[in-house]
Amino acid sequence: MPKSRFGNLDAIRAGAAGKDQFARWRQERLQKMRNKGYQECVPNVKPDLSFLHHNRQEPSVTWIGHSTFLLQMGGLNIVTDPVWARRMALQKRLAPPGVELSDMPSVDLVLVSHSHYDHLHFGSLRRLRGPKRLYVPAGLKRKMAVRGFGEVHEMHWWENCTVHGVKFTFVPAQHWTRRNPWDMNNSHWGGWVMESHQGPTIYFAGDSGYFRGFEEIGRRFKIDVALMPIGAYDPEWFMAAQHVSPEEALKAYQDLKADIFVPMHYGAFKLSDDTPMEALERLEAERARLGIPQEKIFLLQHGETMRFSRGHVIDNEAKDGLD
Repeated sequence: MPKSRFGNLDAIRAGAAGKDQFARWRQERLQKMRNKGYQECVPNVKPDLSFLHHNRQEPSVTWIGHSTFLLQMGGLNIVTDPVWARRMALQKRLAPPGVELSDMPSVDLVLVSHSHYDHLHFGSLRRLRGPKRLYVPAGLKRKMAVRGFGEVHEMHWWENCTVHGVKFTFVPAQHWTRRNPWDMNNSHWGGWVMESHQGPTIYFAGDSGYFRGFEEIGRRFKIDVALMPIGAYDPEWFMAAQHVSPEEALKAYQDLKADIFVPMHYGAFKLSDDTPMEALERLEAERARLGIPQEKIFLLQHGETMRFSRGHVIDNEAKDGLD
């Protein structure tokens, strides 16, 4: 196995499953496929394209799907983990992107959490219009340059930069990465915290298992909105080191001391054995058990935009699950 350049805070070897574990997962998955609704997906709404194309003042968050968002802060159009691909390996996308590539406004910055295929699609990135300055984890710049991307900035954990008054900090996550058999953990992984004097502080978690780093992020930043993964956790004996369950996502949200929780990383691709409805049902059950107010959980649909005024959500109609 190739030597890894990067690791996790607690030497957790996420992504290091053996052949026996893969065989067990395949066997269990065949049984589950007979009993679960694998074609569930998050509904799409018609995006407010006029607002997205003309807005340079009002902070907003628009969910494209999976871990891809269009964030508008400080006059910047920011895209996270660009994936508009219609397929992931042999599986079709469960729901179309909330905003089609051809309808996207000009993009100023792209933030990449890690290089897994469901978080970085080079074809999508090429087709995005605009200057699209790229910020990527340490170790990934060369791979981007080989594919012709020019303005690429690498970041290590806790490093930051400021663009047009918006401060971007690359923060730890517990995960791993690989795009081919020879580059295991040759680049890092993490999340992004975005701070602006004129809007909310937004934390984009990328992909992560539950780890002590959430508490440290919460100590360093006053987070208004946490974009947290809730999918690809089943079977948990196999996925826990690299993907939080819905219950762990809420625990992380509490560790972060964030205000608003926005679920992501579910409903667009079939990456494991859980379904969108199951993830949302477990999220709702745990929210109720913990006594978290329902208005603190903002369930976006694909193409939907949450808007802010003076750092507060002004379009907050929390939903009780899939329509």
